[in-house]
Amino acid sequence: MQQREEKLLDASVESLISRVAHLKNALHSFIYKLENEYERLTWPSVLDNFALLSGQLNTINKLLRNEKTPSFRQQVIIPLLLSPDRDEELAKLTEQRVPVFSHEIVPDHLRTKPDPEVEEQEKQLSAEAARIGPEVAQKQIQTLNKLCSNLLEKLNNPRDDRDAESAAIRQNKPSFNTADTNALVAAVGFGKGLSKCRPPGLAAPGHPGQGPMMSGGPTLQQVTIGGGSGQQQGMGPGAPQQQGQPGKMPSNIKTNIKAASTMHPYNR
Repeated sequence: MQQREEKLLDASVESLISRVAHLKNALHSFIYKLENEYERLTWPSVLDNFALLSGQLNTINKLLRNEKTPSFRQQVIIPLLLSPDRDEELAKLTEQRVPVFSHEIVPDHLRTKPDPEVEEQEKQLSAEAARIGPEVAQKQIQTLNKLCSNLLEKLNNPRDDRDAESAAIRQNKPSFNTADTNALVAAVGFGKGLSKCRPPGLAAPGHPGQGPMMSGGPTLQQVTIGGGSGQQQGMGPGAPQQQGQPGKMPSNIKTNIKAASTMHPYNR
């Protein structure tokens, strides 16, 4: 019976070492790509490497949880020989990570308890948990459970539903600001908020003839009236101005309009 358990333990350890070696090789390959082939590395390739690592970790977990696998927690490791000298076989087995198996290294590698700092933090957390009353603790537990339930519900929802919700939010989002629109309409229609200062050189309404543009020569009204009076003097009294159209020059061209029937060459 004992030999059978030892064989089963050896087989489980060998299988576990093999799985861990595959995981280590995958990690080395991925790290090498990140350090040396980052220019050619694409996002789908990164996702494939993550999927490979995740699958190998799941395989190791299944192996440890298998009923046929003996419980490694019940096994005890006892160092039989401690030496401050370098051990080549140990360095080869650990890939040069542990070249010496001395009194300084054993407490770190064969530790069965957490570090003293971690133990101190754990004691502090336990003391804080003991000071909290049962009602407060129950409320905190309910709040945490509610948050976890909401998070799980969002994660379990189909992706299409989330895409539809995001699309609806984008469509319903207004593309204008009501306050800015009202301010623009008030400024254009009623001049609200516009500056009342007048640019230099423009005459104010109700004061014609003032300003630099009006002082250099006669106004448009003066030119029209002056030209009309001069032509009237040249034409003489025999050409009276037409009534009802002041300021319009009379025409000297006479028109002879005949009926269309008299102009037809084949009139009978």
